[in-house]
Amino acid sequence: MQNLEFSGYHQPVLAAAVLDALQPKAGGLYLDATVGGGGHTALLLSAAPTCRVVAIDQDPMALAAAQEFLRPFGDRVQFWQGNFADFRVTEPMFDGILADLGVSSAQLDRGDRGFSFRFDAPLDMRMNPNQSLTAATVINHYSEQDLADIFYEYGEERFSRRIARHIVARRPLHTTQELAQLVARTLKSSPRQRIHPATRVFQALRIYVNRELEVLDQFLALSPRWLVPQGRLAIISFHSLEDRRVKQAWRQTPLLTALNRKPIVADDTEVASNPRSRSAKLRIAARTFA
Repeated sequence: MQNLEFSGYHQPVLAAAVLDALQPKAGGLYLDATVGGGGHTALLLSAAPTCRVVAIDQDPMALAAAQEFLRPFGDRVQFWQGNFADFRVTEPMFDGILADLGVSSAQLDRGDRGFSFRFDAPLDMRMNPNQSLTAATVINHYSEQDLADIFYEYGEERFSRRIARHIVARRPLHTTQELAQLVARTLKSSPRQRIHPATRVFQALRIYVNRELEVLDQFLALSPRWLVPQGRLAIISFHSLEDRRVKQAWRQTPLLTALNRKPIVADDTEVASNPRSRSAKLRIAARTFA
């Protein structure tokens, strides 16, 4: 394996566990369905020097960063811009597939993308900047009932109705800080709270704007058919809504056998060096001979 040096942008979560899950082999073909900065793809290409990877991302900025980072691997990596739910193959061809779900550290750290309330930025939250729906549209034009439903369904926010009522009464809201501060005032939060009171609202908006659960369901239905017999599928999720869907989908298809009953999580050492890994959960399945 090459000696890889990862920046914060490219640092992959659960790196050793992903390699153990996918077991990259010489001449193998792999799919990185959410290439992000390219960290996991670099690991696969380095672990098996003649393997190849098809790398997907819907975010053109992430794809450009991955192309630059992975340039040393030449034509062993092919790039495709789009949502993984829109990717199609005509026959089983991959020895392994990886999907690292959710928002990346790079997206969170780009204040202008509007994913995080750490920065004062427009309410955007689009992973694909070419789509029309933004978080600002949802916040400022959806009904109080619709907002409450979004916060409850996608953020599991138990005060969803109260928050929605206060948003409708005080809109328009244009920036992440405006929204975060309004939620904090609405919930009369304590400065000693472990997480910011707007965390669930921001999660819900991001998931809704990007149709994350809908496209995940599509990917879960399609991806087993892309694997060759005994090929591996590894999915890293970051909250219970995703993890629950993965577990249930794999139970319902005869094409996969789950290889771990409980998800693999990061150890204390990894969490200390890469805080994003704290909530990561890795599930692994193998394609049957069917």
